[in-house]
Amino acid sequence: MKIVVFGLTVSSSWGNGHATIWRGLCRCLGAAGHEVTFFERDAPYYAQHRDATEFAGLRLALYPSWSAVAADALREVSGADAAIVTSYCPDGPAASDLVRDSCPGMRVFYDLDTPVTLERLEAGEPVPYVPPGGLGDFDLVLSFGGGRALDALRVRLGARAVAPLYGCVDPSVHFPVPPDERFRSDLSYLGTYATDRRAMLEELFVEAARRSPGARFLLGGALYPADFPWQPNIWLMPHVPPAEHPAFFSSSGLSLNVTRGSMVRWGFCPSGRLFEAAACGVAQITDSWEGLDAFFEPGEELLVARSASDVVAAMALPGPERERIGRAARRRVLAAHTAARRARELAILLGGGRGESAASPPAPRPRSEGAA
Repeated sequence: MKIVVFGLTVSSSWGNGHATIWRGLCRCLGAAGHEVTFFERDAPYYAQHRDATEFAGLRLALYPSWSAVAADALREVSGADAAIVTSYCPDGPAASDLVRDSCPGMRVFYDLDTPVTLERLEAGEPVPYVPPGGLGDFDLVLSFGGGRALDALRVRLGARAVAPLYGCVDPSVHFPVPPDERFRSDLSYLGTYATDRRAMLEELFVEAARRSPGARFLLGGALYPADFPWQPNIWLMPHVPPAEHPAFFSSSGLSLNVTRGSMVRWGFCPSGRLFEAAACGVAQITDSWEGLDAFFEPGEELLVARSASDVVAAMALPGPERERIGRAARRRVLAAHTAARRARELAILLGGGRGESAASPPAPRPRSEGAA
């Protein structure tokens, strides 16, 4: 298939989770013989933190403005078997119009931020990457979250056919490596700052650090505010490039996952970091949310924490027990959550570009009118 994507970024992994996912998906799609072109607006923030421009299985089309790229985008979409517009695409509505009017194959919207989208709708806030008329013009809407979020996409945004396409990991990028002294820690956390993660992060990470003054805590991530309650035994790395994620995780005695509040409220929306750390064979402890047991078995493949006391207790587990949990998590992720697995799922959903997806969307209908 020839697949065209209009997305946020694939060239910079700084402060977003989209890039790592697309790199893995596109490598595997390319290896399977598909051709992918990714249109990315050359935004200053990502340009300053760009960590790659060439990718296996992917042609990256960086552009300064929609008007400058419209003709190229039209040529690509007009010959596409599938065209995908993603959440947080800076030119989402314009790209959606182009896909609706010019794509002869599957027209797809992929919401990699479904809980955020739905939270904004419930709060009456604008969702700039969603077309004003909703999602009814797409043959298929893919969602990073499952469960009741799929019904909400139908009801709130008029999606006609929906299917989950969860996060994943590329095991050729994330795998166990020898510990690196730069990343040595008793507990590590990797994640961009988010307001709706703060309370739980302070409980499970900061408070655990306060109670464990002799332990080393390592936080990797961008955008942390000046008033964040740092402790003397917490070290910050503002950015950990994807190439160093394996060393970051493999050097941890235990890895912490904290889920965004919107993802917790909707459930069935695992963070990509869960899969990355598992692929590196490190034992993890995570907050609890609906659907967690559909991806990993609590107590066997990871640990669950509801308070700092749970984290401190997990850190005190014998090394062999933590290693056993890490090995079990790696087996699970390699069996069920790889980029190759998701790429196959995506190819099936796109139906070979013939307009016949596994989700069986109805025939196209006229453009929707009115805001959702």
